[in-house]
Amino acid sequence: MIERVATGDAGFAARFAALERRRSVERAELQDRVAAIVDDVRRRGDDAVLDAIERFDGYRLRPEELVVAEAELEASATQLPRDDHEALELAAERVRRFHSLHVPESWTSRAPDERLGQIVRPIARVGLYVPAGAAPLASTTLMLGIPAEVAGVPERQMCSPGKQLHPAVAAAARLARVTRVCRVGGAHAIAALAFGTERIHRVDKIVGPGTAHTQEAKRQVFGQVAIDSEAGPSEVFIVADSAARADFVAADLLAQAEHDPLASVVLATPSAELAAAVSAEISRQLPMLSRESTARRSLGDRSLLIVTRDLVEACELANRYGAEHLQLCVADPDACLARIDCAGAIFLGGFSPVPIGDYAAGPSHVLPTGGTARFFSVVGVEDFQRRISLIDLGEAAFRRIAPAATRLARLEGLDGHSRALEIRLESRPPGLDRKP
Repeated sequence: MIERVATGDAGFAARFAALERRRSVERAELQDRVAAIVDDVRRRGDDAVLDAIERFDGYRLRPEELVVAEAELEASATQLPRDDHEALELAAERVRRFHSLHVPESWTSRAPDERLGQIVRPIARVGLYVPAGAAPLASTTLMLGIPAEVAGVPERQMCSPGKQLHPAVAAAARLARVTRVCRVGGAHAIAALAFGTERIHRVDKIVGPGTAHTQEAKRQVFGQVAIDSEAGPSEVFIVADSAARADFVAADLLAQAEHDPLASVVLATPSAELAAAVSAEISRQLPMLSRESTARRSLGDRSLLIVTRDLVEACELANRYGAEHLQLCVADPDACLARIDCAGAIFLGGFSPVPIGDYAAGPSHVLPTGGTARFFSVVGVEDFQRRISLIDLGEAAFRRIAPAATRLARLEGLDGHSRALEIRLESRPPGLDRKP
C-alpha cells in the first residue's frame, strides 16, 4: 500500500529524489527493438506495417483495410448509444470553444521606414496518435483533433490500433473532424506517419500519448518529423490542507493509479490527520475499482503520502516534481497557485478533479509527464502552427542599422556577410527603394 512519510524523516530526501527520477523501462533493449521496426517500415512501407500488425496484434489486415473508409466510420459511430454520443458532443463543444479563444495570429510592428513581425501558418499535415489499450480513448481523439482543426491544419490523419474501430472513437473522430483515420498503432504507426507508406500519408508532426514503444519510436523519428513530447505514465500531485475531504483526495489519487502500474500519485499536506485519513480512504475505496490490481501496483514505490511542515513546503515539492496533473485542494487555492511554476495542468479547489479535465472541461488533457513540465507544455493550438519571421526595411532603415551589422559580420569572420551589406551602403541601386 502507499507509503506515508514526513519531510523531517531521516530518509526523506533520498526517497523523494528517487520519486522524482520516475524509474522507467530499460531503454537500451527497447531502442534496438523499436529501431528494427522503424527501419522495416521505412524500407518496406505497407508490407512492413501489415506484418507488424499481424505480429503484435494477432490479426492480418488487407492493404486496403489500413485506411478506414468514411462509410465504415459513419456506421461505427452510429452504434454508439445516444447518451454516450451526447456526452461526447458536450465535450467536443467545450474543447472547441476553449481552443478557439487563444488562436495565435500573425502580427507586425511598424517603425519609421521598417516593418517587422511574424507570420503564423498552420502545419500542413499532422499525425494524431490515439492509443487503444484497455479502453477506447475517445477523449484523446477530441483533445488532439479539435486543436489541430482550430489551428487550420488541412490534413489531420489519425492512427489508432484495433481491427474494429470502437464506436466511441469513430464518433469522436467525426466530431473532431479528423480528415483521415488509419487502423494501426504502435511503433509501426509512428514510423508510417514519419516516412509515409503506400496508403498512410507522411506527416510533418506527430502528437499523442502511447506506450513506451510508441514514445521511443517518436524519439527515433524526431528530426524526420516534429513531435510534441514523450508521454510517459500518468501522474498526479495533490497539495491539500485540513480543508480538503479525505474521500475526495483518495478518489483522485486512485483515479490516476488505475491508469497504469507505472502511474505515480503523490499527496503533500501539512496535516498528518488528513494524510492518515486519506490512507484509510484509499484502503476502503481500492476494492471498489474494476482495475484494482493495476491501481494497487501503482501505489507502490512510485507513490507517496507526504506530511510537510506547511503549505509553502508542499508547493516547493510540487514544483520539484513537476507533475502532469497538479491539484490544489486547499482553502485558498489562489494563494498556492501564486507559488506554482511547474506543472502540466493545475486543478483548483475541491470540485476541479483531474477526471473533469480529462474529459469535458475544455483544455487538452495531452500533458507533459515525467517532470518534463519544466520545458514542455500542454498540447494546444500552438503545437499545430509555425511562426515565420517577417523583415521589411526601406533604404533609410537599412542605412541606420547596416553599419552595426557589418561590424558584427566582420567580428565573426564572415566577410561575405559584411560585403552583402557594404555593397548596398556604397551605392544606391536604382528602383529597389520603397516604403515598407
